[in-house]
Amino acid sequence: MIQGVENNYILAVEDSLVQAKRLEYFFKKYNIDYKIFSSGEDALAYIKNKKPVLIISDIIMPGIDGYLFCRKIKENPDTKTIPVILLTSLQDPNDIIRGLQAGADNFITKPYDEKYLLSRIDHLLNNRNVTKEEMVTYENSPIDLKYRGESFKITSGRRQILDLLISVYDTAIQRNEELIAIKTQLEEANKNLIQANEDLDAFSRTVSHDLKSPLAVIIGFTSAILDNPDTTVSEEEKSYVKFIHESAEEMTQLIKDLLAFSQSGRLEIEEEELDLSDIANDILSGILLRYPGTSPIVNIQQGLNTKADNKLIRVVLDNLLGNAVKYSSKKENPRIELGKKDYFGKDLFYVKDNGAGFEMSKADKLFQPFVRLHSGLEYSGTGVGLSTVKRIIEKHGGEIWAESEPGKGSTFYFTLN
Repeated sequence: MIQGVENNYILAVEDSLVQAKRLEYFFKKYNIDYKIFSSGEDALAYIKNKKPVLIISDIIMPGIDGYLFCRKIKENPDTKTIPVILLTSLQDPNDIIRGLQAGADNFITKPYDEKYLLSRIDHLLNNRNVTKEEMVTYENSPIDLKYRGESFKITSGRRQILDLLISVYDTAIQRNEELIAIKTQLEEANKNLIQANEDLDAFSRTVSHDLKSPLAVIIGFTSAILDNPDTTVSEEEKSYVKFIHESAEEMTQLIKDLLAFSQSGRLEIEEEELDLSDIANDILSGILLRYPGTSPIVNIQQGLNTKADNKLIRVVLDNLLGNAVKYSSKKENPRIELGKKDYFGKDLFYVKDNGAGFEMSKADKLFQPFVRLHSGLEYSGTGVGLSTVKRIIEKHGGEIWAESEPGKGSTFYFTLN
């Protein structure tokens, strides 16, 4: 129980149901008699019949706001001595000036600390004996204040001004302590992140060397067996060797994709003027070697000039064009197109194919690592490539999305800045 509230009540005005429930919990916890209203108009009507010992009011409310509500309380001779606490974000110095102009006694910032609110109530109730003569003196001699081009008349008494400034100072100290704690946490998190990145680099080097090397041996020996015309290996045994060979190649590709994905988020962008048309033509010849059974009709628009990182944009085009070739490889007349068009004043690049496509309901999963919209039996892949592409595009300050329809192909759109 707070001293001075035994035979009185505290009135609160709060239009937010969540905040009102929080205040109700607070009052019940400390055994304080209370009354809560959702609007200033209803609160003013109730006060006429029964005056509270203290008022807590939110500032942003429907109807009259907290400043006007407070001013009406302070302008009424019957209620002017009731202490008023305003709940605010207190992000603008004008909040303080408007609070003084309205005659508020204290500010409490949201979200507020329960114990701090309790201490402010206790302070105001223990120091509420402001003499009537002091208030009259300041009403007859208001302080004229100009701030940011606006004029204000401050009629608050010395005690009110002092209490209000103390509450603002307390809030500043509290926020500063919170910032210091957050800064300490960020420094610790940054230290852990640096260590994690170092560990990831070490892991990447291990993966690159210790896993790729034995896989290269497996691929080499299985190729030697399969390509040897004088081998005594039976056809059934050859099928087993072929399976081992393909699995090793898939594992090698997965390692390559994982390394690219892990590094894509930490690479520094070195932008330069590039012609994506030339890069695409250069990349495409290598892609077609990976799919010897397909001969797509490729249309690459000329003069696709942009500014980007050369190495990273090659990864983007290799993945997007590679997917276009792969997923259109089972079509009778596969078609692939790389072009550009205007998009709200920006260059919008696109890679289009007439391949397998996918359901747009699954599009949100498209750029998640290790998620594949087609089974491995239909099309080979690791499900990491598009995740890497998205990271690289976002590194360039761009966006990427796709439009598709099953059986009718897909179009991947991306911007770079």
